[in-house]
Amino acid sequence: MFAVAQQTLAITAPVFAMLFLGVLLKRLRWIDTAFINTASSLVFRGTMPTLLFLGIVNADLSMALRPAMIFYFIGATLVCFALAWGWAIWRVPRVDRGIYTQGAFRGNNGIVGLALATSLYGDYGLSVGAVLGGVVILCYNVLSSIVLAIYSPQAKSGVWAITQSIVTNPLIIGVLAAIPIAYWQVPLPAWLMTSGEYFAQMTLPLALICIGGTLSLASLRASSGIALSSSLMKMVWLPILATLGAWAFGFREADLAILFLYFASPTAAASFVMARAVNGNHELAAAIIVITTLAAVVTTNVGLLLMQWAGWI
Repeated sequence: MFAVAQQTLAITAPVFAMLFLGVLLKRLRWIDTAFINTASSLVFRGTMPTLLFLGIVNADLSMALRPAMIFYFIGATLVCFALAWGWAIWRVPRVDRGIYTQGAFRGNNGIVGLALATSLYGDYGLSVGAVLGGVVILCYNVLSSIVLAIYSPQAKSGVWAITQSIVTNPLIIGVLAAIPIAYWQVPLPAWLMTSGEYFAQMTLPLALICIGGTLSLASLRASSGIALSSSLMKMVWLPILATLGAWAFGFREADLAILFLYFASPTAAASFVMARAVNGNHELAAAIIVITTLAAVVTTNVGLLLMQWAGWI
């Protein structure tokens, strides 16, 4: 487990470094609010959809397509989403309910979860994690679009408006466009794939710099209570519930561990990008990302240690 702790720290340390860089650049006035708005829009509309597209296209479906895991994760994600939303309705001010709910259920599976699954289980973890992540990312974006559309300051009421926000979401479009290409193994030109990879590699640095540039002591203090509540739900309560459910459904060994790593991943940077895209409380979204990323160093390793002690993995 010490090796896993080192790997978790190695994955999360660069995230914190980029967040700090964003804070520093804003303090030095090398970036400003206009840059953050433009860069966030670029990530949401361009680089992140490209990253999701390439992740699914490059996955080995023959090894990774495990229907039982996929269906369980989708079901568990829906339950976690419903619980987070229900708690938000009960305990969170209306204006922050969408950001709270998204922060509490949406994990950073494409970076932290996938990297840890690959570290522990090699090619099997990489393939299973990539396909599982692609399917779940589609669920994440649909559910996030719904809850953000309902509570966003610029939201329009009605089923049609919510449906429109889903079908026009660039992240969802990126995932849907990749699925038939991956399934039928449609070859894409090498120059196009290389160019796409260059473009996609900007995603995480830009998103994290924007998050760091948004952070301030005042905003952290103002949102600390709600951010901590959402973070505890994301990193403790929902992973415990979902992992126990997976064990009850018969998942063991590598499959159970991979499911746990995905349930216990910190909140995704995409939650900040989407919050900013709908003019939501992006400062709260940024605070949740920082808290959950820091907590992941502890909670992920404690969870794996307990499951190993219980003989589940």
